[in-house]
Order: sequence, then structure tokens, then C-alpha cells
Amino acid sequence: MSQTLSTPAPGTPTADQQLKAKHRAIWASGDYPAMVETFLLPLGPRLVEAAGISAGRRVLDVGAGTGNASLPAAAAGARVTASDLTPELLDVGRRRAEAAGLHLDWIEADAEDLPFADGSYDVVMSCIGAMFAPHHQRTADELVRVTRPGGTLALLSWTPEGLVGELFRTMKPFAPAPPPGVQPAPLWGSEEHLRGLFGGRVEFATVRRDVLEVTAFARARDFGEHFRVNYGPAVAVRANAEREGRAAEFDAALDALCERWNRGTADRARFEMEYLVTTGIRA
Repeated sequence: MSQTLSTPAPGTPTADQQLKAKHRAIWASGDYPAMVETFLLPLGPRLVEAAGISAGRRVLDVGAGTGNASLPAAAAGARVTASDLTPELLDVGRRRAEAAGLHLDWIEADAEDLPFADGSYDVVMSCIGAMFAPHHQRTADELVRVTRPGGTLALLSWTPEGLVGELFRTMKPFAPAPPPGVQPAPLWGSEEHLRGLFGGRVEFATVRRDVLEVTAFARARDFGEHFRVNYGPAVAVRANAEREGRAAEFDAALDALCERWNRGTADRARFEMEYLVTTGIRA
């Protein structure tokens, strides 16, 4: 008995292309640049310092967003390529670079299929960026591929145990089921997960947990509202909850999360967002 296999019509997006388009739209929604300016700015310079970036080095920033790590790397004299899946974020980065008098290359690129030659960079880094690509092993393989032998790989990722890890666990019941093979982003903040992804291809020199202290919000719920309005993943999940008639339930869960993580007072909130900094040398 013969069987006819169906194939996509010419020009029809594949499942992977559809997934990437969805991710691109998620990060273009809300106002992620506002989040960067409000409390995320310190992270980029911390990663650049950990990576030991200096003048003349060829640096690739994967998942660069608005250039939070790319710009301080360029300010240190490095030759920087900032890449990201979302062109709207790169546009903001370009404007930031122009205002600062910095020269970088800005390239729209998928972290799972980077358009760069093997071993073409001295430093490949990602500051809470590449961790959000859906397929972790594919992303790790690309990060290693474009790093020259003896070059540096530097990552800063939210941890599963920290605030952002719990945020994603809180949002999960309100989100559509992910496609097969998609892994939770905060796993990149797990030492064990990273060692599994990179195997013996990277000799790790720094594996350190630290926290980003956030004091920009008067009340804990103001922090939650900031995520609801500006953070693409939260915007998308809340929209799904609203379609299911569960928006109020989602809002209550997010508010409760922020209350639990408030290390300040009722009228002066303070949060500690844990992240993992990892640097290593490509074998």
C-alpha cells in the first residue's frame, strides 16, 4: 500500500519559521527598551567586565537586544557585532550607539542559525539574550562554532531558582503549551545544564551567581505592572489568559509573586534578581 507524504506548499512557512516569527513578535511587543532603561542597564557592563573585553578584540553579542552589553564592549574599544532576532530592538540599539558616538555592526540573526563563519570572533557573549532561543543545544552549538579556538565565551543568564525563574513558572499555567523540544529559558542559569550543553568544548573559568538589585519601584505590585505592560513574554501570556477569561487570575498570580519577592517595605520595594555569570575558553 503506497502512502503520499504531504509537503508544505512553496512559500509556506515551516513550523520552525513560524515559531521564530512568534518569538520575534513577542519581543517586539510591550516596551522592552523601557525595562532596560529602568533597571536592567547594570547587567551589560558586568558581563563585559567578566569577559575581559578590551580594545581590538572581535566581539559578537548574541541576543543583543538594544545593546546593553554591546555598547559597553564597543566603548572598551572592541570591534562589536550586535545580533538579535528582533529588528525593533536593534533599531533602538542603533539610536543608542549613535547618541553615544559608538560604531557597531547591527545584524538581524537567529541564535540557532548564526550567519557568521566558524571561529570568526575572539569573544562571543550573551546577556539574558540567547537563553530565550527555544532550542538550547542548537543555540549552544552555534555559540561554540563562531568562537575561535582559544577564544572566550561569556554568558549572563537568569537562574531557575531566582525571581525570573519563578516568574516563568507562574506564567506557565496561563500560556499555550510550547512546541515539542522547546526548553524553559531559565535553565541557562543552571550550572549543570550549561555543562551538559557545552560538554568538553568549553573550559569554564568563571561560574558565579550574583544578584541585580532593583529599587526602581515604590510598591511590589508596581514591579508586576511594569512586567505586565512592558515585558514581551508577560504581555503575550496575559493576552492568552484574557482570551481564556483568566486575566484577573493571571494579574493576581503576578501580584502575589512580586509580594513574595519584595525584600523591601510596603512603600519602598526592593528586589534581588539572581543570575549566573559564566565565562570559558573554547577548546
